[in-house]
Amino acid sequence: MAEYNHLEIEKKWQKIWTENKVFESKESSSKEKYYCLEMLPYPSGNLHMGHVRNYSIGDVCARFHRMKGENVLYPIGWDAFGLPAENAAIKNNVHPVKWTKQNISRMKEQLKSLGISYDWSREIATCDPEYYKWTQWLFIKMWEKGLVFRKSANVNWCPSCQTVLANEQVSNGVCWRCESHTEHRELEQWFIKITAYADELLEGHKQLTGWPEQVLSMQKNWIGKSCGAEICFTISGTDKKLKIFTTRPDTIFGVTFTVVAPEHEIISKMKPKILNYDKVAEYILASSRKSNIERSASKEKTGIRLEGINAINPATGKEIPIFTADYVLTGYGTGAIMAVPAHDQRDWEFAKKYNIPIVEVIKSNNSNITEHAYENEGELINSGQFNGIKSTEAFDTVIQWVQKQGFGKRTINFKLKDWLISRQRYWGTPIPFIHCDKCGIVAVPEKNLPVSLPEDVKFTGQGESPLKTSKTFVNVKCPKCGMDAKRETDTMDTFVDSSWYYARYCDAHNIDFAFDSSKLNYWMPVNQYIGGIEHACMHLIYARFWYKFMRDLGIAKHDEPFTNLLTQGMVTLGGSAMSKSKGNIVSPDEIIPKYGADTLRLFILFAAPVEKQIDWSSDGIEGCWRFINRIWRLFDVVSTKSVEVACQKNKDELLKLMHKTIKKVTCDVEKLQLNTAISSVMELVSGLYAYKYHSNDEGVSLEVYKTVILLMVPFTPHLCEEIWEKLGYKECVSTYTWPVFDENMIKESFIELPVQINGKLKGKVLVPADIQETEVKNIVTANNKIMVHLKGKQITKFIYIKNKIVTIVIKDLHI
Repeated sequence: MAEYNHLEIEKKWQKIWTENKVFESKESSSKEKYYCLEMLPYPSGNLHMGHVRNYSIGDVCARFHRMKGENVLYPIGWDAFGLPAENAAIKNNVHPVKWTKQNISRMKEQLKSLGISYDWSREIATCDPEYYKWTQWLFIKMWEKGLVFRKSANVNWCPSCQTVLANEQVSNGVCWRCESHTEHRELEQWFIKITAYADELLEGHKQLTGWPEQVLSMQKNWIGKSCGAEICFTISGTDKKLKIFTTRPDTIFGVTFTVVAPEHEIISKMKPKILNYDKVAEYILASSRKSNIERSASKEKTGIRLEGINAINPATGKEIPIFTADYVLTGYGTGAIMAVPAHDQRDWEFAKKYNIPIVEVIKSNNSNITEHAYENEGELINSGQFNGIKSTEAFDTVIQWVQKQGFGKRTINFKLKDWLISRQRYWGTPIPFIHCDKCGIVAVPEKNLPVSLPEDVKFTGQGESPLKTSKTFVNVKCPKCGMDAKRETDTMDTFVDSSWYYARYCDAHNIDFAFDSSKLNYWMPVNQYIGGIEHACMHLIYARFWYKFMRDLGIAKHDEPFTNLLTQGMVTLGGSAMSKSKGNIVSPDEIIPKYGADTLRLFILFAAPVEKQIDWSSDGIEGCWRFINRIWRLFDVVSTKSVEVACQKNKDELLKLMHKTIKKVTCDVEKLQLNTAISSVMELVSGLYAYKYHSNDEGVSLEVYKTVILLMVPFTPHLCEEIWEKLGYKECVSTYTWPVFDENMIKESFIELPVQINGKLKGKVLVPADIQETEVKNIVTANNKIMVHLKGKQITKFIYIKNKIVTIVIKDLHI
């Protein structure tokens, strides 16, 4: 056969797949469905090796399950809104639509060159009005259900992106996208009440047995459920209350001061009574320049007393000072804490610094509050009628008393805050509301959706949102009263668009509704979702929340959108994640012309387990290229008879190896252990090469060769299609049936079991293969003998010792 021409062969089969619509999906009640999906890609304009890895993993899943006879949905689309497009418009004087569409076209071409088996007929882009019409519709439905609201709030502001960010989009005090240090501003903003689903988002984890434990743990910590009490501390001499959330109501008698966040409303409300307000204002200004991370992580806890006002400890009746300190944040609890310095080290250090009394209320033999806070359990002291009660039992008892006294109540608190979705930029989904002086905030009627982005805007990168520069957009009539009104000029966070796209794929081009529920309920939930772990506390929480809302709206029936989740490892270059903004990408365009898409796919999947990080190196490419050519060259061998004399033993061994390989690869692909699956096929190819020198039985070697091709389809589809055609098959190998192993062919007469003494391997024993390792009850040693107990019967294995165990001799074996 001629030399393997990857460029010609890959283009040939990509064209055949497209023309014959090989990968298009339709609902079918006669087949089990399988929905495979990667996280919605942003059209940055060029793929890098991180993308190649992500999409290659997904393609293996899709192709494997198709060949297993399942009805596979494997769609693709574009998370097309966002700041980079708008920034490009400002920098290059090009409209975001044009910039985005150019990037989509380029990346689509690259994806097709990789042979990814997407159903392109379902392609979507979140910037298309046909898509964001339904984003707006769903947003209005949330408004109608009380889940969307607008309020003034202290928010994260990115001075570089010129927009507000959600809490989840600020990490270590910097913007998630541009890494600029964020600021705090008080602005009127739109929110989605995701907190209404906080408990269910936690409870839903019980269903997500196919998710990495790390992701579930990250979400659990981010949602941050805490059980405790909300207690009211009266401001002395006033009727004003300071609400405080605490998880330790049992320590209330030890509260000797309170601390409020610099942004807390009590400061402005009590301004006339705060004697040192000027100094307090200076402290507040200095705090506003710090990120939340800097404020909470700083070892030096600073603060300033609000002189002139005190709180009253409701348990003791004593007046206690009020401080403001930047380590207290408005984002958790009530933005105020009760300080118990005897039993919290941070409070203890603060009390020592500002000479505040320390009252011990939990006593133990190990407590010594003169040296440090005691933070463990003990018996209550200095706590009135609760003295002598164990602190572990006092939680409920004290809460009941607090509620009976009327100054507090049992409550549950979450770290999770409502989702701030306002963005002061142009390139996003317009928020479909109108501001009327008479009617207030009015939703745009469904018949007038979508609210489309105007084109008569100015992109300066300075000042207000570009939408405010469009008079045709801003000036409208109120849909209720018909009076002059103003359209909302904030756009939605792009994470809103990507919170429901997986549902749109199920009915991608429905013009009458977001999707047909019967189609959605056929395909959902997604069987295998693939994407980066960096989205654990953003997209993956938002998408779960959004799907639960659609369920409650009655248009979806499942509780969770993604059954199994794979967070693939990054592909780095020199230790840094590949990124266009960092200028450190390696493009598939650099590899495919020389080695081909199949070689690139094979290498990126073989280099490491899918969940592990890969630091890019081109060294392994050559090895994968040689392996592909090894498979190619075998075609000439299996299509002609060898002159050698057949050897039955070699034939049996090869067939046994074939069936063992089918079983191993099938199991590995199902578990997404793709590197070991490829390794197993490599061993089979080596076995086939060894066999060809000993056989003139064309049938057996051809059978094994065909098996190699079928097993390699998910990894190197172009190569396999070409060989399959040359073997005389008319249909695409991509639609052929996955091979099935014969259990009888791979049975072993005996298996080896390890023998360990004091945790060290000392040898192995042979037992019949039908005895499972779990049936070995125990292995003990005595007088130079190993006693193995199998199925309740004892088998003695004698061993010889010459300073150490060197040999195990099996005397007899009776089961």
